[in-house]
Amino acid sequence: MQMSSNLILYGDNMQYLPKLPSGAFRLIYIDPPFNTGKVQQRIRIRATASENGTRIGFGDRKYSVQIYESPAYHDDFEDYLAFLRPRLMEARRLLTPDGSLFVHLDYREVHYVKVLLDEIFGRECFLNEIIWAYDYGGRSKRRWPPKHDNILWYAKDPENYVFHYEAIDRIPYLAPSLAGAEKAARGKTPTDVWWLTIVPTNGKEKTGYPTQKPLRLLERIIRVHSNAGDWVLDFFAGSGTTGEAAARLGRQFVLIDNNPEAVELMARRLAFTRVEVRTGAVEECF
Repeated sequence: MQMSSNLILYGDNMQYLPKLPSGAFRLIYIDPPFNTGKVQQRIRIRATASENGTRIGFGDRKYSVQIYESPAYHDDFEDYLAFLRPRLMEARRLLTPDGSLFVHLDYREVHYVKVLLDEIFGRECFLNEIIWAYDYGGRSKRRWPPKHDNILWYAKDPENYVFHYEAIDRIPYLAPSLAGAEKAARGKTPTDVWWLTIVPTNGKEKTGYPTQKPLRLLERIIRVHSNAGDWVLDFFAGSGTTGEAAARLGRQFVLIDNNPEAVELMARRLAFTRVEVRTGAVEECF
């Protein structure tokens, strides 16, 4: 790699991807827009105890509520696959020979994108569809409420890829008494269904970005599918969770996003790392 420090790049990812060196990234994770046809925005509030407050909380306590502006973007594409195709082709070029690509989607487009990825990588390079299951939000009374996302894992070479089994975080047994004391204390490895909570509304991790993913989710992927010192790429970087997880695990990162609010948020969030924010000409970055 020619980069000496972590990078946050502001602009269209197709402005930068062709300029990145081939075979540079052990791991690429992307969480592209889901093509929901909606404006994605999450309202941020701060509640303060007040005798004149209009919100009633536990024990009939009153709170005043302050609403903050939140980042937003239009999640609507006329031809979603045409939008993704050149970006996914670049992703394959940018992977190391033993690198992996993770594409985070939901039920609306995952089946179409899988066919596209089969075309670009080859069907034999598809290794897993990981289901991230969570239990939060409203519940429809007209159908089964959708409470999961889909994460497609493709290896550049299905016979040679990084997978550190010993680095997988353990989870509790559902029936520890049946597993025995020793196994129960050690815990078990997850399957391809990951039960992880979303980012808590009032948690320290919360940034206010509408599609922020939990740090633990990215840490699991990065810890298992890359090595210390490797470069990790996320070219739909959003709130910067990939960068924080990579930095905390001793990896280096390149993040790209075309939302100025997202770039500002990432710069603040990742100030603890040696990171540069670039908005200049492409030639100045590499």
